[in-house]
Amino acid sequence: MTKARVVFLIKVPRERTEDFLAAYEKIRYEVADGVPGHLVDQVCQSPADPEQWLITSEWDSMESFEAWERSPDHRTLVRPMRECMSDARSIRFDVRCQTTRRVEDSP
Repeated sequence: MTKARVVFLIKVPRERTEDFLAAYEKIRYEVADGVPGHLVDQVCQSPADPEQWLITSEWDSMESFEAWERSPDHRTLVRPMRECMSDARSIRFDVRCQTTRRVEDSP
């Protein structure tokens, strides 16, 4: 099974930044601990444009992400975050390769 990476490019007006972060804080562990197939996510803010945000999430498969996205729980849970966004788009990728640090062989 191939892991999946989902990237959300979003705009959050400056006056909604704290609401957006508070909404994320309320759901982050519910997703991390309770959504099948979810591995990790990151919320990033551009230093050059504080209204530009990036959310990346990694999943055990694209099927797991798509099942979550279709679920009624998804819409309800993320609604407070979406209400803070002025623009959003998502891009989906299958992870083909990944690089980590090499582990030195011990004698």
